[in-house]
Amino acid sequence: MRSSLILSRRDLDFLLHEWLDVEDLVKRPRYAEHSRETFDAVLDLAEQIATEHFAPHNRKADENEPHMVDGKAVLVPEVKQALDVFVGAGLMAGEFDEEYGGMQLPHVVGQAVFAWFKAANVGTSAYPFLTMGNARLLLAHGSKEQIDTYVRPEIEGRWFGTMALSEPQAGSSLADITTKAVPQDDGTYRLTGNKMWISGGDHELTENIVHLVLAKIPGGPPGVKGISLFIVPKFLVDEDGTLGERNDVVLAGLNHKMGYRGTTNTLLNFGEGVHTPGGRPGAVGYLVGEPHRGLTYMFHMMNEARIGVGMGATVLGYTGYLHALEYARTRTQGRPAGAKDPASPAVPIIEHPDVRRMLLAAKSYAEGGLALGLYCARLVDEEQTAETEDERARAHLLLDTLTPIAKAWPSQWGPVADDLAIQVHGGYGYTRDYPVEQFYRDNRLNPIHEGTNGIQALDLLGRKVVAQGGAGLRLLGETITATTARAAGTPWAGFAADLDAAVARMGAVTATLWGTGDPDLTLANASVYLEAAGHLVVGWLWLEQALACEGSSDPFHEGKRAAARYFWRWELPRTRAQFDLLESLDRTVLDTDEAWL
Repeated sequence: MRSSLILSRRDLDFLLHEWLDVEDLVKRPRYAEHSRETFDAVLDLAEQIATEHFAPHNRKADENEPHMVDGKAVLVPEVKQALDVFVGAGLMAGEFDEEYGGMQLPHVVGQAVFAWFKAANVGTSAYPFLTMGNARLLLAHGSKEQIDTYVRPEIEGRWFGTMALSEPQAGSSLADITTKAVPQDDGTYRLTGNKMWISGGDHELTENIVHLVLAKIPGGPPGVKGISLFIVPKFLVDEDGTLGERNDVVLAGLNHKMGYRGTTNTLLNFGEGVHTPGGRPGAVGYLVGEPHRGLTYMFHMMNEARIGVGMGATVLGYTGYLHALEYARTRTQGRPAGAKDPASPAVPIIEHPDVRRMLLAAKSYAEGGLALGLYCARLVDEEQTAETEDERARAHLLLDTLTPIAKAWPSQWGPVADDLAIQVHGGYGYTRDYPVEQFYRDNRLNPIHEGTNGIQALDLLGRKVVAQGGAGLRLLGETITATTARAAGTPWAGFAADLDAAVARMGAVTATLWGTGDPDLTLANASVYLEAAGHLVVGWLWLEQALACEGSSDPFHEGKRAAARYFWRWELPRTRAQFDLLESLDRTVLDTDEAWL
């Protein structure tokens, strides 16, 4: 049977069972109804649906972008057909509580399941991805009435959800949003304003769309402290749960991006008077939680989305790597350097050392990124279900520290894996005869999605590693050195020593950067700091994987060891030069006048 070119099930099994030991989670009450058999069955189902219903229209959706007809967004029909199968299989409800019709899968298993859909068709997978995040936010911060009214139909897959943050003039600077929410006598609000770059913001895939919208209530505090969060449905909902009149939310336009083309990306106008619920203009909105705490609530969805974007970047790089690997094994060209007879047959290009170099690099990025995403997902399970409060708090702190890395590192190196996949294909790689050029275009969006990598760098250096007196950085260092201690007496002792040195350098460099008393100088170095921290973390996870393979001569485990050696020898040394640069407190970027550029 041909191996999948979407993802490696063998790798998922290794990461989930041989490394992360997810079966141990069934000892906890929340997951007591599960077993390895149920986990594997859901993964089997995901692979089947992703292969048969998502992957086949990936190219068609890319070549036939959503377009507007009579104010509606029109998509290729295969998008809805695939999503109907996804919903019908119960996969939208996978991680949710049984009381909402869910399976109560561990988050780490749910992430592995959903990875199949992101890798097979990232554009179509975006609709359930956003809906699940929307529902989880409302479960955490919404009222019982809001949960019953909006979350249940989302988990059932009858309604989809969005997050509406950005505005044309504000971009990522949410302090500058101007969408206004005016309170009404009946307890609702009327919203007016515009939102830009809203993925899934309009379509005809479901009966309704539940927008989660950031807006400011007049008279509130300035800046981000005055932001509130509102539910704004496309169609209002009557008391019996049926759909009522159309809300004053209008699709004003579609953005056309280089990738993710199967996902509608919209400009939405709220309250422009095209629809007037109750005879009055303004989109009807319902406050979530307390006024002026909207950004705090939205971070529940944004942080989940950031890790999800990192997973998407990983698996797009992963499928690119698998396609390149197959191509390299079947494409014949050239002869070994030592071959003397020009009449000898051409060899598969995988026999050329430079092609193996590119494949090994792509493998180290793809499999390293997948380990990072699933490790963070396992931390979510620890945060929510660990036996003691100390264990839950530890998981929360470590996850909080790793989140900017989990978003940004795969978003930087996943596209590099796809770039290498194009290179392996040679001249065919940048034609549309092969899918790797689309994987690259899709993946290039991820360094910008859900907070640019520059924003993640500011978050890591400006907040996460100095919060609580540096507690998160210390915990990360302790977690890494606990792994390196296990490597003593193994063939990986040298790798462990290099990681220990990198951990020490990171701590010292952090102190140096924050010891300047000049936050502008410190944060001018944030992106290099993020890159170095990311490579350190992924190097640690490669050591973890190598140790999990010890004692086995299975070719799969040999491949893991080869990728771990590559990352140790070729990738981890990058951090030395980066730490040297950071320690020097170089002012080149900061002191460059804009007139010189």
